[in-house]
Amino acid sequence: MSRSLILGLLLAAAAMPAAAAPARDNAKGEASLAKMLAGRVPGPPVDCLTTNRIQSSEIVDRTAIVYRVGGTLYVNRPQSGVESLDRGDILVISTSLPQLCSIDVVRLIDQTSRFHSGFVGLGPFVPYARPDAK
Repeated sequence: MSRSLILGLLLAAAAMPAAAAPARDNAKGEASLAKMLAGRVPGPPVDCLTTNRIQSSEIVDRTAIVYRVGGTLYVNRPQSGVESLDRGDILVISTSLPQLCSIDVVRLIDQTSRFHSGFVGLGPFVPYARPDAK
């Protein structure tokens, strides 16, 4: 095998997420998510969000993706690939509909290297809103 082929294979392997790695303790991610949601109450999960209404998104390391729509935060805990979530990644969606749904797959691109760093299979979106003042 040529050295350039071996180097290419090693670089590709290093860029891939470790599927067989043991699940990491994500207490830090859960604590960060709890801080974001403090003072908010959950509503019934929804399957889709209209993409043009999403104002921002934020990755919570190895825990969730939080989408802001108006004053409501929608928390998505991916059904698969959650171990790939890293705050330093860019979310790339590819959908033919104007909606992001629980059956969609989101690719992750490392912000620094611009290499593919993983993917997540989305789950339901749980809305968290501030309680009405009475």
